[in-house]
Amino acid sequence: MSLQRAYVLLAGLYSLLPVMGVVAIFSGGGTPLAMAHLFFGALGVVGLWGYILNRAVMSQRMWRPLAAVLSLGSLLQLVIMLTMPVSGVLLTWMLTSSIFAVLLAVLLYHYGNRDQPLWATDEERDAAQRLATLLAQQPNVTLLHREPGHENSVKVAKVGSDYLANVTRRYHTEDEVRQETFERRFRHPETLVYFVDKFASITPQSVSTPSTAAPAA
Repeated sequence: MSLQRAYVLLAGLYSLLPVMGVVAIFSGGGTPLAMAHLFFGALGVVGLWGYILNRAVMSQRMWRPLAAVLSLGSLLQLVIMLTMPVSGVLLTWMLTSSIFAVLLAVLLYHYGNRDQPLWATDEERDAAQRLATLLAQQPNVTLLHREPGHENSVKVAKVGSDYLANVTRRYHTEDEVRQETFERRFRHPETLVYFVDKFASITPQSVSTPSTAAPAA
């Protein structure tokens, strides 16, 4: 059995759990926390399918917080089960949800990593391909953005299998010139394109055009 097939079977198993939970509720086996279990469980299953199929589902920013909620919920339920008397029905719900939430939280945490091509837009993918082509031809590329009183430059290099971005932002005022510099490393060029757009105002459309891309000194 391939790893991909095993993941699909796992997602299928997790998809059955909310259905079984709904059946349990209508059969009189619900608890006050049942709806919360079903809501977070169903949401987690959606993210699990996105992770396994390598597709962007909803917002990337929501999956790591959801993973944290599932982890904290499992820990809290474990404490309750060990320190407080609970009914058999509640114990079953809490034990089942805690066991299955641990693996789900781990996978959702990885799914929420922004440094993946699946979260990139089509424009970012096109720009990343152009940038990767440039870096295959020369060791460094400098991307520039200028506007009155403000100048950004990003020196991009490929170091091993990673992409390194050194950002310099300058602000010109009547009294002074302020400058800040910082460095970030990414595994994928799509993420770097997103980063320079957000933090240096260099849009995907302008990456690698003659006005913004040049060999670094």
